[in-house]
Amino acid sequence: MSWDWISTLHNLKKDATPAALVTIIKAKGSTPRDVGTKMVVTEKEFFGTIGGGQLEELVLRDAREILKNSSHPERIPYPLCLKAHQCCGGFVEVLVETIHTEPQLLIFGAGHVAQAVARTLEGTPFQVHLIDPRPEWLEKAPGYVMRHEDEGLHFIATFSQWSPERTYAVVMTFDHDLDQKLIENLVRQKTRYLGLIGSRMKWQRFEKRLLEKGLPPHDLKKVHCPIGLPLGGKSPAEVAISFAAEIVQIQNEVLKNSSPSPRAVHTAAEDFQWEDLL
Repeated sequence: MSWDWISTLHNLKKDATPAALVTIIKAKGSTPRDVGTKMVVTEKEFFGTIGGGQLEELVLRDAREILKNSSHPERIPYPLCLKAHQCCGGFVEVLVETIHTEPQLLIFGAGHVAQAVARTLEGTPFQVHLIDPRPEWLEKAPGYVMRHEDEGLHFIATFSQWSPERTYAVVMTFDHDLDQKLIENLVRQKTRYLGLIGSRMKWQRFEKRLLEKGLPPHDLKKVHCPIGLPLGGKSPAEVAISFAAEIVQIQNEVLKNSSPSPRAVHTAAEDFQWEDLL
């Protein structure tokens, strides 16, 4: 039975795990695998194989560099004698595409505002996750949303992809006590944005209680409350628009201000010709 790379990517998406999809797009001469062969590479694991040996070690290294530094597809040539030191010769070129590197929005709560946020952000780069213990509310979410039947505390403890570059989180559950517990745990995580729905008075009360519990003041300063741009309006749709506008603005500022990364893999041999081996 052949390996199902689509299922592998789907499973990685559930945990928001960034991955590189590697595909052999050229194979000439004596090569370990044929055109179309794929493997999936994450920071710590890989799935499938393009043939093993030194070639695969080089591809794993290069794919992880691309995953770390770039969001654009890269074509990488491997003359097997010159690069991989394989006596059989041959030439392989692979295409490396990054997958699941988009910003992740973790919404704790799946009520009216959360549903409106999910609808508003459809078509943007954000991958939206709804975390709520109520399956009947999760079922109302748009099809592209990742659903997690969990009150939130277990999710926070087990989610492995916290990132100061790509994780956005907002708390908007049906229970203020749960909201406070979630914020208490979320301020310890690496996030680009952390929000709490509610008034300034709500946050003042939360902040006072959390300081009394010993949480560092600098951790609490990262919490945005109220959330959203000051557009006015209190309906779920209006709150969703103001919040979505805020995080889209933050994400676009991040992209604008980040310096272009040097190409992770130098492909000066892109013009390499098979005839060069002859």
